[in-house]
Parts: sequence; C-alpha cells; structure tokens
Amino acid sequence: MVTQAPPAGTGAGTGAGTGAAEPSARQVAGRRWRASRGILAALLAMAVIAVILAALRPSASAAALDPESPRPEGARALAALLEQHGTRVDVARDTPGALAASGPGSTLVVAHSERLTDRDLAGLRTSPANLVLVQPSPYALDELAPGVDPAATVFSGVDGPGCALGAARLAGPVSFGESVAYEAGRGGAVSCYAERDGARLVQVREQGRTVTVVGSTAPFVNERLADAGNAALGMNLAGPGDHTVWLMPDLPEPGTAAGGTSLTELVPFGVKLFFLELVVAVLLVALWRARRLGPVVAEALPVVVRSAETVEGRARLYRAARARDRAADALQAGARDRIVPLLGLPRSAAQDPAAAQQIVSAVAQRTSYEEAVVGGALYGPEPVDDAGLLALTDVLDDLERQVRQS
Repeated sequence: MVTQAPPAGTGAGTGAGTGAAEPSARQVAGRRWRASRGILAALLAMAVIAVILAALRPSASAAALDPESPRPEGARALAALLEQHGTRVDVARDTPGALAASGPGSTLVVAHSERLTDRDLAGLRTSPANLVLVQPSPYALDELAPGVDPAATVFSGVDGPGCALGAARLAGPVSFGESVAYEAGRGGAVSCYAERDGARLVQVREQGRTVTVVGSTAPFVNERLADAGNAALGMNLAGPGDHTVWLMPDLPEPGTAAGGTSLTELVPFGVKLFFLELVVAVLLVALWRARRLGPVVAEALPVVVRSAETVEGRARLYRAARARDRAADALQAGARDRIVPLLGLPRSAAQDPAAAQQIVSAVAQRTSYEEAVVGGALYGPEPVDDAGLLALTDVLDDLERQVRQS
C-alpha cells in the first residue's frame, strides 16, 4: 500500500481544510448549460430545417388526379368537360375493373402508377386500349413504355408544342410548371413540348396502340385547367374518342408491394434527409465532445489520508459484505510478502504454491509454532466466523514478529 505522509502541522484529523467550498446552484447550472448548449443548438437547427422542408415540400393528397374530386388537385372539371363533349368517363379503382371496362379504341388514363403491382402492370401491357400515363413511376414507365426514360425534373413557363402531334398542335402553348422531361430512345416516338432537358410529352406506338407519357399533372387537375392551353391538351389526350376509362388505383393491400418499388423508394425524401441530418449532427456532437487521450498526468492528492484510515475503510467494506474469504486471502498474502524476504527467499516465492512447503518449514524453524499451525495460518482455508478471522490476524502478526526477531 502506497500512502503519503501528512505534512508537518496537519494534526491527526483530516477533516480540517480537506477541500474547497461547495459550488453554488448558479455555478452548477452554468456548467450544465455550457456542457449541453451545443447539443441543444444542434437539435434546434434540425427542428428548424425539418419545419422549412415540410413547408416547402408540396403535400400529396389522396384526391390528386381523382376524376370524382372537386378539390384543386382533383380532376373532376376535366371529366365534366369530357362528358359535355360526348365522351363517357368511367372511373375504375382497380386494374381488373379498368381492363374489363376498356377495349379497342378506348382511352385508358393511368394515374398513380406507383400503386400498381406486377400483376396490374402485366394486365395493362396486354390491354388493347390507348394508354395515357400521367407522371408514371420509373418502373411503370419501363414496363408500359419501353424506350422512354426520364431525363430530368424541369421548371418552365408556357411552352409551345413543337411537334406534329394533333392533340398538342390543337392545344397550342401549355403551362406545365414543374414537370418531368423524358427522352425517347426508339424510332417512331413523337416528342412534344421539348427543350434541351427533354420532352414533357412523348407518344409511342406499342402493339397497335398509342402510349402517351405526360410529365406533369397540370393539363388534368382542376386548379390548372384555365392556364394557357391546359384544358385543351387534357381533353385531347384523355378524350379523343367516345369512351375513356380513368384508372385511379387504390393503395395495395397490406403486405402487397407495388411493382418494382423497394422499401427505400417508399420512404419520403424528407424522411431520408431528416435521418441524414441526424447522423451528421450526432457525428459533429461526438467530435465536439471528444477528448484526446494523452499520457497519464501525476497530480498531488487533493487530501491527505492516513494508511490506517485506508485499512480501516477496506476492513469495513469486507465486514459489510461478509467477505471473510477475501479478507483472509489479503491478510495471508500480505504476511507472506513480508515474511519471505526475511527468510532469504526470492520475493516471487511468496505467491508460488510450489514453494509453500519450503516457506512453512523455514517459518516453523524460526518460531515457536509447529508446521501444521504455520501452514494453516499462511495457506489455510477461510475462517468460519469473525472471531476466527481475528485469531488468524493475531497468529500472522506473531509469526512475523518472531521471524523478525530470530
């Protein structure tokens, strides 16, 4: 045991002048604030960014492109215009119903293609009806209009058709707003409202029918029909004949995944960005709070503790835990460490079981105790009670005293 002797004039007690005054409540609160203000600032910044993203990101509605919805994002106005001009509009909420209601010469408008399963897409591939795909998902686009690929998301004003497609020429300039631009990589495709980023409208022929891909909902929804030639383009695309089937698929049943849609694609972009910000914030806080590990610094003891007090404190812990075995082992090991050098043996022999008999014989020769008593004292089992532990202490002290005097 390594202890530090008390300096001169300290007296027997250790209570006087052992430490500084207790910190005040204001000091404690200040330290806690300084330690946590970085984390609070990071959390506040993340909350502000999340609110801004939620405000800027347009909210998707279940009524979007629904021909029975009068809401701004619905398509009831276009359906009413088509019926006024002699085109019957049937609304289907599932693919089998849409396929049963449509036929050769009819037009099948497909909205929310991200809800379609592989079976739905397979049925639409075999349908003889002309398809109008409104902002299709990449997977549905690849299945229903092969060779047409999304190029970019563009923002534009009023654009002229710039193509020979009758539906576009009759409509004239159209205000698409935010839309998806496409590139047609196959011959015979007609690209309209095109710029360097791609075309907002592409029509291809597939198995004796036309497949029209529109990158914006503006020509179909209620709130945008009055802009430029939007209403004319929507009517020309959705109702060129006397029968239109509007497929507005419901959400797939629980446990049924939409065709080609992975779990990552189903997670909204704002959620992905939030978790990315959370990871970055945690890393920054970890770097800020990290401490560089350096060499051990030796410092003076803040208080002086006498060795007798340390021994007494450890003894009380042993007694509270009733650890007579640990206490006996500590007493025997300490006694052997002090006695073995007095016998002229190497210090390593004190904890070497092979040297136990040699140590016992040497101690018995220099004391008044027999080898059996010496062996029991230095290597014996734990005492059965506290009285036995005190008796062991007395025997070990007497053995060490006699060896020192011999």
